[in-house]
Amino acid sequence: MSRLKISAISYLNTAPLMWDFEHAAAGAGQVAGLAADLAANYEISYTIPSACAEALRAGTADIGIIPAAAYTTVPDLVIIPDVAIAAKRAVRSILLVSKKPVDSVSPDSLSLDSLSTAQWATQVRTVALDTSSMTSVALTKILFAKWLGGARDYKPMAPHLNEMLAACDAALLIGDPALQVDRTRYFTLDLAEEWKARTGKSFVFAFWAIRKPALAGRDAAAIAQTFKKSRDHGVTPKNLEVIAQEWAPRLGLSLEAIRVYLTQNIHYYLDPPCLDGLALYYRLGAEVGALPPATELRFV
Repeated sequence: MSRLKISAISYLNTAPLMWDFEHAAAGAGQVAGLAADLAANYEISYTIPSACAEALRAGTADIGIIPAAAYTTVPDLVIIPDVAIAAKRAVRSILLVSKKPVDSVSPDSLSLDSLSTAQWATQVRTVALDTSSMTSVALTKILFAKWLGGARDYKPMAPHLNEMLAACDAALLIGDPALQVDRTRYFTLDLAEEWKARTGKSFVFAFWAIRKPALAGRDAAAIAQTFKKSRDHGVTPKNLEVIAQEWAPRLGLSLEAIRVYLTQNIHYYLDPPCLDGLALYYRLGAEVGALPPATELRFV
């Protein structure tokens, strides 16, 4: 039987989920055996979230860490339970960024640090949307439609902040580019934090999904366990420290910034509060026209 093709995301926040796939080969004994098993059964490619969803839609991948929004548009998917990229508070890597001056307020009386979300929203008429994203694009549209004064003029763009802000009043950035934004230079709105403030709920950005036809003749429960165990190994303190050591120089961030992000900002479990938040996201997304009606969540 051919290997299952995994489409993974090349961002820091997925590193704990990919721990076994990326680090088992360096081990010995039982760990080396795991590496051989993974190599025999899985083939991995890395991309951006939106392209990951397209790979599943096209059938060029069998398993993907898909944006939550993609589940409403790609047919015949089942979800690996209990594993997610989610947030219960500020996430830091999903940001609306703006440098637009507040024309109606004296600079002496109000700095960007003290600018309220409502005041900021009145200054934003055009928004550049990161083409790497699906879930955060829909979340942006939900937040504006429901709480920030209505829909804006949206423009899909590659995630290059200077170009985005040259063309639009604000820019949506996700993943590592958002983490690298110097937030002292801009007004930034953390979308997970804003969602939590508005709804009181957790937010799910992505989860593992499998094309149902790819499971034919395979042990679906065993496959799900492979991905759960990889997450479990990746989130141990020892291994999170290894990830922080690997990624800090790549992103030009401090070790402490990486540690805090992985342990406090990202939540790696598709637990009941996250499922509750996901259901509300799908409902509001359909209500404002940002998403099609969601199908029932189906799990392995």
